[in-house]
Amino acid sequence: MVGRFLHPFAKPARESFLTIARGKGAKVWTSDGRELVDGMASLWYCAIGHGRSDMADAVARQMSTIEAYSAFDPFTTDVADALTERIAALSPIDNARVFLCGSGSESIDTAMKLARLAHVQAGHPEKTLIISRTRGYHGTNYGGTSAQGIAPNKAGYGQLLEDVVQVDADDAEAMSVLMSKNAGRIAAVIAEPVQGAGGVFPPTDGYLRDLRRLCDQHGAYLIFDEVITGFGRLGTWFGSQYFDVTPDMITFAKAVTSGYVPLGGVVLAQSVCAPLESDPSFILRHGYTYSGHAVACAAAHANIDALQNEGLLGRVQHIGQRIETALSALAADGTIAGVRGCGAVWAAALRADQDAMAIRDRMLELGAITRAINDANTFCPPLVITDDELDTLLDAFATAASGR
Repeated sequence: MVGRFLHPFAKPARESFLTIARGKGAKVWTSDGRELVDGMASLWYCAIGHGRSDMADAVARQMSTIEAYSAFDPFTTDVADALTERIAALSPIDNARVFLCGSGSESIDTAMKLARLAHVQAGHPEKTLIISRTRGYHGTNYGGTSAQGIAPNKAGYGQLLEDVVQVDADDAEAMSVLMSKNAGRIAAVIAEPVQGAGGVFPPTDGYLRDLRRLCDQHGAYLIFDEVITGFGRLGTWFGSQYFDVTPDMITFAKAVTSGYVPLGGVVLAQSVCAPLESDPSFILRHGYTYSGHAVACAAAHANIDALQNEGLLGRVQHIGQRIETALSALAADGTIAGVRGCGAVWAAALRADQDAMAIRDRMLELGAITRAINDANTFCPPLVITDDELDTLLDAFATAASGR
Protein backbone atom coordinates (compact mmCIF):
# COMPACT_ATOMS: atom_id res chain seq x y z
CA MET A 1 0.00 0.00 0.00
CA VAL A 2 1.33 3.43 -0.90
CA GLY A 3 1.90 5.94 1.88
CA ARG A 4 0.44 9.40 2.33
CA PHE A 5 3.71 11.12 1.37
CA LEU A 6 3.70 11.77 -2.38
CA HIS A 7 7.43 11.72 -3.04
CA PRO A 8 9.19 14.03 -5.52
CA PHE A 9 10.94 12.45 -8.52
CA ALA A 10 9.59 9.01 -7.63
CA LYS A 11 6.96 6.63 -8.96
CA PRO A 12 3.69 7.59 -7.21
CA ALA A 13 2.79 3.89 -7.06
CA ARG A 14 5.95 2.94 -5.18
CA GLU A 15 5.06 1.32 -1.86
CA SER A 16 8.30 1.42 0.13
CA PHE A 17 11.23 3.76 0.61
CA LEU A 18 14.56 3.63 2.44
CA THR A 19 14.05 5.55 5.68
CA ILE A 20 17.02 7.69 6.75
CA ALA A 21 16.90 8.03 10.53
CA ARG A 22 20.03 9.98 11.44
CA GLY A 23 23.35 11.26 10.12
CA LYS A 24 26.78 12.28 11.29
CA GLY A 25 29.46 13.79 9.09
CA ALA A 26 29.51 11.96 5.76
CA LYS A 27 27.49 8.99 7.03
CA VAL A 28 23.80 8.32 7.47
CA TRP A 29 21.94 5.47 9.12
CA THR A 30 18.66 3.89 8.12
CA SER A 31 15.81 3.15 10.49
CA ASP A 32 16.88 -0.52 10.57
CA GLY A 33 20.44 0.41 11.55
CA ARG A 34 22.30 0.16 8.23
CA GLU A 35 25.29 2.51 7.87
CA LEU A 36 25.77 4.29 4.53
CA VAL A 37 28.51 6.59 3.25
CA ASP A 38 26.71 9.54 1.69
CA GLY A 39 28.31 9.99 -1.72
CA MET A 40 25.82 12.66 -2.80
CA ALA A 41 25.69 15.07 0.17
CA SER A 42 22.00 14.07 0.21
CA LEU A 43 21.05 15.88 -3.00
CA TRP A 44 24.20 17.88 -3.84
CA TYR A 45 23.85 20.12 -0.78
CA CYS A 46 25.19 18.90 2.58
CA ALA A 47 28.71 20.31 2.24
CA ILE A 48 29.55 20.50 5.96
CA GLY A 49 28.17 17.10 6.90
CA HIS A 50 25.16 15.82 8.78
CA GLY A 51 24.10 16.07 12.42
CA ARG A 52 26.12 19.11 13.51
CA SER A 53 25.31 20.54 16.94
CA ASP A 54 26.78 23.93 16.01
CA MET A 55 24.13 24.27 13.31
CA ALA A 56 21.40 23.21 15.72
CA ASP A 57 22.65 25.73 18.29
CA ALA A 58 22.72 28.57 15.75
CA VAL A 59 19.19 27.82 14.61
CA ALA A 60 17.93 27.51 18.19
CA ARG A 61 19.46 30.84 19.18
CA GLN A 62 17.78 32.57 16.28
CA MET A 63 14.44 30.89 16.94
CA SER A 64 14.49 32.05 20.55
CA THR A 65 15.15 35.65 19.41
CA ILE A 66 12.96 36.07 16.33
CA GLU A 67 12.18 33.04 14.20
CA ALA A 68 11.08 35.00 11.13
CA TYR A 69 9.51 38.24 10.09
CA SER A 70 8.31 39.62 6.80
CA ALA A 71 10.92 41.35 4.66
CA PHE A 72 8.21 43.16 2.69
CA ASP A 73 8.25 46.96 2.96
CA PRO A 74 8.96 48.40 5.55
CA PHE A 75 10.58 45.52 7.49
CA THR A 76 13.95 43.79 7.69
CA THR A 77 16.06 41.84 10.19
CA ASP A 78 19.70 42.25 11.15
CA VAL A 79 20.48 38.61 10.36
CA ALA A 80 19.14 38.92 6.79
CA ASP A 81 20.93 42.23 6.20
CA ALA A 82 24.19 40.78 7.46
CA LEU A 83 23.85 37.65 5.32
CA THR A 84 23.27 39.58 2.11
CA GLU A 85 26.34 41.72 2.86
CA ARG A 86 28.36 38.56 3.44
CA ILE A 87 27.21 36.75 0.31
CA ALA A 88 27.77 39.84 -1.82
CA ALA A 89 31.33 40.08 -0.49
CA LEU A 90 32.03 36.41 -1.27
CA SER A 91 30.67 36.68 -4.80
CA PRO A 92 32.69 37.78 -7.84
CA ILE A 93 30.19 40.54 -8.67
CA ASP A 94 31.25 44.06 -7.68
CA ASN A 95 28.76 46.18 -5.74
CA ALA A 96 26.25 43.33 -5.81
CA ARG A 97 22.86 43.13 -4.17
CA VAL A 98 21.26 39.87 -2.99
CA PHE A 99 17.64 38.76 -3.20
CA LEU A 100 16.65 35.98 -0.78
CA CYS A 101 14.06 33.26 -1.27
CA GLY A 102 13.40 29.72 -0.11
CA SER A 103 14.82 27.35 -2.72
CA GLY A 104 16.80 26.90 -5.89
CA SER A 105 13.63 26.70 -7.96
CA GLU A 106 12.48 30.04 -6.53
CA SER A 107 15.88 31.55 -7.25
CA ILE A 108 15.67 30.54 -10.92
CA ASP A 109 12.18 31.98 -11.37
CA THR A 110 13.32 35.14 -9.60
CA ALA A 111 16.30 35.58 -11.93
CA MET A 112 14.17 35.02 -15.02
CA LYS A 113 11.55 37.52 -13.86
CA LEU A 114 14.12 40.14 -12.88
CA ALA A 115 15.91 39.78 -16.21
CA ARG A 116 12.75 40.68 -18.08
CA LEU A 117 11.72 43.34 -15.56
CA ALA A 118 15.08 45.11 -15.63
CA HIS A 119 14.87 45.39 -19.42
CA VAL A 120 11.38 46.87 -19.11
CA GLN A 121 12.64 49.41 -16.57
CA ALA A 122 15.55 50.22 -18.89
CA GLY A 123 13.12 51.00 -21.71
CA HIS A 124 13.40 47.71 -23.62
CA PRO A 125 10.18 45.76 -23.05
CA GLU A 126 10.82 43.86 -26.27
CA LYS A 127 13.66 41.97 -24.58
CA THR A 128 11.77 38.91 -23.36
CA LEU A 129 13.58 35.90 -24.85
CA ILE A 130 15.40 33.67 -22.35
CA ILE A 131 17.78 31.05 -23.70
CA SER A 132 18.88 27.95 -21.80
CA ARG A 133 20.75 24.80 -22.79
CA THR A 134 19.97 21.15 -23.32
CA ARG A 135 20.85 19.00 -20.28
CA GLY A 136 20.27 22.03 -18.05
CA TYR A 137 18.28 21.53 -14.87
CA HIS A 138 16.79 24.73 -13.51
CA GLY A 139 14.35 23.60 -10.85
CA THR A 140 10.70 22.67 -11.15
CA ASN A 141 8.67 25.86 -10.80
CA TYR A 142 7.04 26.98 -14.03
CA GLY A 143 9.86 29.31 -15.02
CA GLY A 144 12.56 26.76 -14.33
CA THR A 145 10.54 23.98 -15.93
CA SER A 146 10.23 26.13 -19.05
CA ALA A 147 14.02 26.55 -19.05
CA GLN A 148 14.62 22.83 -18.52
CA GLY A 149 16.93 21.17 -20.96
CA ILE A 150 15.87 17.71 -19.73
CA ALA A 151 12.86 16.79 -21.86
CA PRO A 152 11.15 14.25 -19.53
CA ASN A 153 10.97 16.88 -16.78
CA LYS A 154 8.78 19.05 -19.05
CA ALA A 155 6.37 16.38 -20.21
CA GLY A 156 2.73 16.52 -19.20
CA TYR A 157 2.57 20.03 -17.77
CA GLY A 158 0.83 21.72 -20.68
CA GLN A 159 1.75 25.12 -22.05
CA LEU A 160 4.91 26.43 -20.43
CA LEU A 161 6.28 29.97 -20.57
CA GLU A 162 6.56 31.62 -23.95
CA ASP A 163 9.85 33.04 -25.17
CA VAL A 164 11.97 30.47 -23.32
CA VAL A 165 14.02 28.31 -25.70
CA GLN A 166 16.89 25.82 -25.51
CA VAL A 167 20.04 25.44 -27.56
CA ASP A 168 22.46 22.51 -27.66
CA ALA A 169 24.75 22.49 -24.64
CA ASP A 170 28.32 23.71 -25.20
CA ASP A 171 27.66 24.63 -28.83
CA ALA A 172 28.79 28.26 -28.90
CA GLU A 173 28.13 28.53 -32.62
CA ALA A 174 24.51 27.41 -32.19
CA MET A 175 24.09 29.94 -29.40
CA SER A 176 25.57 32.68 -31.57
CA VAL A 177 23.26 31.85 -34.48
CA LEU A 178 20.16 31.79 -32.26
CA MET A 179 21.08 35.09 -30.66
CA SER A 180 21.75 36.71 -34.03
CA LYS A 181 18.38 35.55 -35.35
CA ASN A 182 16.73 37.10 -32.29
CA ALA A 183 18.87 40.21 -32.01
CA GLY A 184 17.20 42.97 -30.06
CA ARG A 185 14.82 40.76 -28.08
CA ILE A 186 17.06 38.63 -25.86
CA ALA A 187 16.56 39.15 -22.13
CA ALA A 188 19.02 36.59 -20.78
CA VAL A 189 20.99 33.41 -21.21
CA ILE A 190 20.89 30.99 -18.28
CA ALA A 191 23.51 28.28 -17.79
CA GLU A 192 24.97 26.08 -15.08
CA PRO A 193 28.77 26.49 -14.94
CA VAL A 194 28.80 22.71 -14.46
CA GLN A 195 25.61 20.95 -15.49
CA GLY A 196 24.77 18.87 -12.44
CA ALA A 197 21.42 17.09 -12.41
CA GLY A 198 21.72 16.50 -16.15
CA GLY A 199 24.62 14.15 -15.42
CA VAL A 200 27.65 16.27 -14.40
CA PHE A 201 28.96 17.96 -17.53
CA PRO A 202 31.69 20.60 -17.13
CA PRO A 203 31.78 23.20 -19.91
CA THR A 204 34.06 22.84 -22.87
CA ASP A 205 37.11 25.11 -22.86
CA GLY A 206 36.18 28.73 -23.41
CA TYR A 207 32.43 28.12 -23.63
CA LEU A 208 31.44 30.23 -20.64
CA ARG A 209 33.62 33.08 -21.90
CA ASP A 210 31.81 32.80 -25.22
CA LEU A 211 28.50 33.16 -23.40
CA ARG A 212 29.75 36.29 -21.65
CA ARG A 213 30.93 37.77 -24.95
CA LEU A 214 27.67 36.98 -26.74
CA CYS A 215 25.55 38.44 -23.93
CA ASP A 216 27.63 41.62 -23.99
CA GLN A 217 27.28 41.80 -27.75
CA HIS A 218 23.48 41.49 -27.61
CA GLY A 219 22.81 43.48 -24.45
CA ALA A 220 21.52 40.39 -22.66
CA TYR A 221 22.01 39.33 -19.07
CA LEU A 222 24.11 36.26 -18.30
CA ILE A 223 22.63 34.17 -15.48
CA PHE A 224 24.71 31.43 -13.88
CA ASP A 225 22.65 28.78 -12.13
CA GLU A 226 24.95 27.95 -9.22
CA VAL A 227 22.48 26.04 -7.10
CA ILE A 228 24.98 23.15 -7.12
CA THR A 229 28.32 24.89 -7.76
CA GLY A 230 27.78 27.73 -5.28
CA PHE A 231 29.37 27.72 -1.82
CA GLY A 232 32.43 25.60 -2.31
CA ARG A 233 31.69 22.62 -4.50
CA LEU A 234 34.49 23.52 -6.96
CA GLY A 235 36.90 24.83 -4.34
CA THR A 236 35.83 28.46 -4.82
CA TRP A 237 32.83 30.21 -3.31
CA PHE A 238 31.15 30.27 -6.71
CA GLY A 239 31.74 28.36 -9.93
CA SER A 240 32.02 31.65 -11.78
CA GLN A 241 35.24 32.29 -9.84
CA TYR A 242 36.54 28.82 -10.72
CA PHE A 243 36.01 29.50 -14.43
CA ASP A 244 36.90 33.21 -14.15
CA VAL A 245 33.73 34.42 -15.87
CA THR A 246 31.51 36.95 -14.12
CA PRO A 247 27.77 36.84 -14.86
CA ASP A 248 25.08 39.45 -14.23
CA MET A 249 23.17 37.17 -11.88
CA ILE A 250 24.06 34.11 -9.80
CA THR A 251 21.34 31.87 -8.43
CA PHE A 252 22.17 29.86 -5.31
CA ALA A 253 20.62 27.50 -2.75
CA LYS A 254 21.64 24.01 -1.49
CA ALA A 255 25.12 24.45 0.07
CA VAL A 256 24.43 27.99 1.33
CA THR A 257 22.97 26.27 4.41
CA SER A 258 24.10 22.70 3.64
CA GLY A 259 20.39 21.93 3.66
CA TYR A 260 19.93 22.45 7.40
CA VAL A 261 17.20 24.99 6.61
CA PRO A 262 15.91 25.73 3.08
CA LEU A 263 17.30 28.95 1.60
CA GLY A 264 17.94 30.28 -1.87
CA GLY A 265 18.71 33.56 -3.54
CA VAL A 266 20.08 35.59 -6.42
CA VAL A 267 23.22 37.73 -6.48
CA LEU A 268 22.60 40.69 -8.80
CA ALA A 269 25.06 42.97 -10.56
CA GLN A 270 24.49 46.69 -11.01
CA SER A 271 23.63 45.97 -14.65
CA VAL A 272 20.39 44.48 -13.27
CA CYS A 273 19.91 46.61 -10.17
CA ALA A 274 20.48 50.02 -11.75
CA PRO A 275 17.34 49.91 -13.95
CA LEU A 276 15.29 48.73 -10.96
CA GLU A 277 16.65 51.55 -8.79
CA SER A 278 16.41 54.30 -11.42
CA ASP A 279 12.79 55.26 -10.66
CA PRO A 280 12.37 56.07 -6.93
CA SER A 281 8.63 55.38 -7.17
CA PHE A 282 9.04 51.90 -8.70
CA ILE A 283 7.93 48.97 -6.50
CA LEU A 284 9.40 45.50 -6.97
CA ARG A 285 6.25 43.38 -6.99
CA HIS A 286 8.01 40.08 -6.53
CA GLY A 287 8.94 38.13 -3.42
CA TYR A 288 8.03 35.28 -1.13
CA THR A 289 6.57 34.98 2.33
CA TYR A 290 9.85 33.55 3.57
CA SER A 291 12.26 35.85 1.70
CA GLY A 292 14.94 36.67 4.27
CA HIS A 293 13.65 34.08 6.77
CA ALA A 294 15.65 34.79 9.93
CA VAL A 295 16.28 31.16 10.95
CA ALA A 296 17.38 30.25 7.42
CA CYS A 297 19.74 33.23 7.40
CA ALA A 298 21.19 32.20 10.77
CA ALA A 299 21.77 28.70 9.40
CA ALA A 300 23.56 30.19 6.38
CA HIS A 301 25.86 32.25 8.63
CA ALA A 302 26.78 29.17 10.69
CA ASN A 303 27.29 27.08 7.55
CA ILE A 304 29.57 29.68 5.94
CA ASP A 305 31.48 29.90 9.24
CA ALA A 306 32.06 26.15 9.09
CA LEU A 307 33.18 26.24 5.46
CA GLN A 308 35.65 29.02 6.30
CA ASN A 309 36.89 27.95 9.74
CA GLU A 310 37.40 24.29 8.81
CA GLY A 311 39.12 25.01 5.49
CA LEU A 312 36.62 22.90 3.58
CA LEU A 313 37.04 24.71 0.27
CA GLY A 314 40.70 23.77 0.46
CA ARG A 315 39.77 20.08 0.74
CA VAL A 316 37.85 20.07 -2.52
CA GLN A 317 40.85 19.40 -4.76
CA HIS A 318 41.95 16.43 -2.63
CA ILE A 319 38.47 14.89 -2.69
CA GLY A 320 38.15 15.47 -6.41
CA GLN A 321 41.54 13.98 -7.21
CA ARG A 322 40.77 10.79 -5.26
CA ILE A 323 37.43 10.37 -7.02
CA GLU A 324 38.88 11.12 -10.45
CA THR A 325 41.81 8.76 -9.94
CA ALA A 326 39.58 5.88 -8.86
CA LEU A 327 37.05 6.36 -11.64
CA SER A 328 39.75 6.84 -14.26
CA ALA A 329 41.29 3.52 -13.31
CA LEU A 330 37.91 1.84 -13.81
CA ALA A 331 37.55 3.55 -17.18
CA ALA A 332 41.05 2.47 -18.21
CA ASP A 333 40.30 -1.20 -17.58
CA GLY A 334 36.89 -1.01 -19.29
CA THR A 335 34.76 -1.38 -16.17
CA ILE A 336 33.02 1.90 -17.08
CA ALA A 337 32.90 3.98 -20.26
CA GLY A 338 34.39 7.22 -18.98
CA VAL A 339 34.74 9.92 -16.34
CA ARG A 340 33.66 13.55 -16.22
CA GLY A 341 33.60 16.26 -13.59
CA CYS A 342 35.64 18.87 -11.77
CA GLY A 343 36.12 20.12 -8.23
CA ALA A 344 34.33 17.70 -5.93
CA VAL A 345 31.49 16.71 -8.28
CA TRP A 346 32.00 13.78 -10.64
CA ALA A 347 30.18 11.26 -12.80
CA ALA A 348 31.05 7.75 -13.91
CA ALA A 349 29.75 7.34 -17.47
CA LEU A 350 28.52 3.79 -17.94
CA ARG A 351 28.73 1.30 -20.79
CA ALA A 352 25.59 0.61 -22.81
CA ASP A 353 25.14 -2.74 -21.07
CA GLN A 354 25.21 -1.24 -17.56
CA ASP A 355 22.23 0.07 -15.57
CA ALA A 356 22.77 3.11 -13.34
CA MET A 357 19.78 2.28 -11.13
CA ALA A 358 20.95 -1.29 -10.61
CA ILE A 359 24.41 0.00 -9.65
CA ARG A 360 22.84 2.48 -7.23
CA ASP A 361 20.81 -0.26 -5.56
CA ARG A 362 23.80 -2.60 -5.32
CA MET A 363 25.84 0.19 -3.74
CA LEU A 364 23.15 0.65 -1.11
CA GLU A 365 23.57 -3.03 -0.24
CA LEU A 366 27.32 -2.42 0.04
CA GLY A 367 26.90 0.61 2.32
CA ALA A 368 27.25 3.63 0.01
CA ILE A 369 25.06 6.15 -1.79
CA THR A 370 25.37 7.37 -5.37
CA ARG A 371 22.78 8.97 -7.66
CA ALA A 372 21.68 7.30 -10.88
CA ILE A 373 21.23 9.78 -13.75
CA ASN A 374 20.58 8.41 -17.22
CA ASP A 375 23.84 6.70 -18.27
CA ALA A 376 25.86 7.69 -15.22
CA ASN A 377 26.33 7.40 -11.49
CA THR A 378 27.25 10.67 -9.82
CA PHE A 379 29.36 11.62 -6.82
CA CYS A 380 29.10 14.81 -4.77
CA PRO A 381 30.10 13.91 -1.21
CA PRO A 382 30.11 16.17 1.85
CA LEU A 383 33.37 18.08 2.02
CA VAL A 384 34.00 16.61 5.49
CA ILE A 385 34.25 13.09 4.06
CA THR A 386 37.36 11.23 5.26
CA ASP A 387 39.74 9.33 3.01
CA ASP A 388 38.57 6.04 4.52
CA GLU A 389 34.96 6.96 3.78
CA LEU A 390 35.92 7.92 0.23
CA ASP A 391 37.58 4.53 -0.18
CA THR A 392 34.43 2.79 1.05
CA LEU A 393 32.33 4.78 -1.40
CA LEU A 394 34.60 4.17 -4.38
CA ASP A 395 35.19 0.50 -3.56
CA ALA A 396 31.42 0.00 -3.40
CA PHE A 397 31.04 1.58 -6.81
CA ALA A 398 33.84 -0.54 -8.29
CA THR A 399 32.18 -3.70 -6.97
CA ALA A 400 28.72 -2.69 -8.19
CA ALA A 401 29.93 -1.54 -11.60
CA SER A 402 31.79 -4.85 -12.03
CA GLY A 403 28.56 -6.73 -11.47
CA ARG A 404 29.70 -8.37 -8.28
